[in-house]
Amino acid sequence: MTGRVLPFGPSSPIIQAPMAGGGSTPALAAAVSGAGGLGFLAAGYRTAEDVRREIAAVRERTDRPFGVNVFVPDFAAARREPGDDAALARYRDELAPEAERYGVTLPEAPAWDDDGWDAKIDVLVDERVPVAGFTFGCPPAEVTARLHDAGTVIVVMVNTPWEAVAAEEAGADAVVVQGTGAGGHQTAFLAPPPAWPSSWKAPDDLPELVGLVREATHVPLVAAGGIMDGADVAAVLAAGAVAAQLGTAFLRTPESGVHPVHKAALADPRFTRTAFTRAFSGRTARGLANRFMAEHEASAPAYYPQVHHLTKGLRRAAAEHGDPEAMALWCGRGYRRCRDLPAAALVGTLMKELATARV
Repeated sequence: MTGRVLPFGPSSPIIQAPMAGGGSTPALAAAVSGAGGLGFLAAGYRTAEDVRREIAAVRERTDRPFGVNVFVPDFAAARREPGDDAALARYRDELAPEAERYGVTLPEAPAWDDDGWDAKIDVLVDERVPVAGFTFGCPPAEVTARLHDAGTVIVVMVNTPWEAVAAEEAGADAVVVQGTGAGGHQTAFLAPPPAWPSSWKAPDDLPELVGLVREATHVPLVAAGGIMDGADVAAVLAAGAVAAQLGTAFLRTPESGVHPVHKAALADPRFTRTAFTRAFSGRTARGLANRFMAEHEASAPAYYPQVHHLTKGLRRAAAEHGDPEAMALWCGRGYRRCRDLPAAALVGTLMKELATARV
């Protein structure tokens, strides 16, 4: 335990998940924080200056704590093996008819990048953000030290008990335990250590996963993945979490920045299930199963963020055409329970439901 005061816990257990790609907005983060939860901005796919402007926009709306989440680059992925270019080229060729369908030009050779890592860390330190979240890995010791010196609480997302141990050793003040039902990208960043079987799979039951992580680490836990109402929050708190992180539950709020086509798809009876795919980004993520996933999942190479850069124009054009069948409709398993409420009202409803569930 670090002894740092967390701006969330049993008395304020609702955290709005950072949703990169447009879902998270200053209005959403500020509304959640203002209602007694913890709102989050998503720095992924934003420039550092965009992140700085969004931080200022949150502070114009509320004086409550909030968080900013950053993607940790996989620097090993920058050293591509021979044949990687060929795999990406083959996938680009496969997507040529999609590009013609939507009237876009695919990039010739999408490259690896670190999503502006250094500049974004500088912004977090300069702005002394209350909470810094990290996805896809742990921040290095130098970054952890700078953020702690700035008074920032560090939270790392994990999928497994051993990733939680690594996050604790890296100086995380808390970890977000992401279950398999979560929408968007899975954070997975470490292979099982020798003490764990290589075939180990996380249980689908989120409270069970929280319990396993609770046995492995000592830092406070936040549970994430498929949490949609107060009863779901109560279940993960009973399993040992101090708070619950909800993303999909906030997708249909007016403050959410997801495209209207995406919001409509969440209630569209044509979409009957979610599935994991790497067809859109090269990294495993959960969203509404659609035509693009069905046709391209089998051949998409596991190269992130190169595949993300390859398909982002297609996804944007599909949205402009009002066609959800080629959009990355990220959401968790509980998407059918999304409520069309203002974010602050949703936080209040969740807290009332939690109180009822605890009785």
